[in-house]
Amino acid sequence: MTIDTDNLINSITATFARMSYIDSDDIPGIDLYMDQVTAFLDEKLSKTVRNKTEERLMTKTMINNYAKNDVLPPPVRKKYTKEHVLDLIMIYYFKSFLQISDIKSLIDPINEAYFGNKSEFGLEEVYDEIFATKGDELKEILQDITDKYEASRDSFKDAPKDMQEYLKLFNFICMLGCDVFVKKLLIEKIVDSIRGHREEENNKYKRKED
Repeated sequence: MTIDTDNLINSITATFARMSYIDSDDIPGIDLYMDQVTAFLDEKLSKTVRNKTEERLMTKTMINNYAKNDVLPPPVRKKYTKEHVLDLIMIYYFKSFLQISDIKSLIDPINEAYFGNKSEFGLEEVYDEIFATKGDELKEILQDITDKYEASRDSFKDAPKDMQEYLKLFNFICMLGCDVFVKKLLIEKIVDSIRGHREEENNKYKRKED
């Protein structure tokens, strides 16, 4: 089995080079209808899609479901504000590795504190701070991927020749998978801690009312 792994890593590097986050200044400052929101997200986040002809980034059904489950504040007269779009961008990244209940637990405190906040510090400032260093983080991630790739290329030197390339690639995937698994587990534990703390605070508030 022959796999062009050098071309694979070059493709990954090129993908990272094209990746960029949506600047808050690029988000329309006017309220948008659903079709306008999905069109905007499709245009701006299309580089992260695996199959552009079959996969939608954020469908109407998804957005309605987020609003129905109180993950996303409901639209006002069927229109979505800039803050809705900011929320949806963050939700988009979270949904690839978190359940909807986890996303709700994670984003609820942010929305409660900053959604619709007309003061100098609101949801847009939170968004800008979160994404301020993402360029440097992507460089660090790419370097880590490259290191793992090079390590995988040094493995299975004594394996049968006809399977060496596949085993090296499999090892590379396992290295990446281990990293993903550990970080996902850590995120889930943090989310559980946030949820537990909020439930405890809500119970204290109810006891005071009683």
